[in-house]
Amino acid sequence: MNLGFVVGVFGVLILSHAAYSTIQYRGLLKIMEEEFSRPPINVILELIIGLALCMWAALTFPGKFLSIHPDSDENRTVSLPDNSDFMIFNHRGRLFPPEIDMKF
Repeated sequence: MNLGFVVGVFGVLILSHAAYSTIQYRGLLKIMEEEFSRPPINVILELIIGLALCMWAALTFPGKFLSIHPDSDENRTVSLPDNSDFMIFNHRGRLFPPEIDMKF
């Protein structure tokens, strides 16, 4: 397992615990017949830490970013499939003129 995946799972567990703690706190307030104004500070800290861990995992787990420049060596050529049964050329795009001469 990758470190980013483990950190992401840990962040989701922290967020789940913060949600459970908030639900439990609201239930306690209902028993004591008090108004809910905001969650306790430890739940807010758990939310911030869990959010930071999940964001870090989302940025690191997928892998390295690839170049989008057309002249890059990392780009690969994409070829059309050999089976042309799924290629449809009779569609509503033919109703539009091929070139629109617009000046701004």
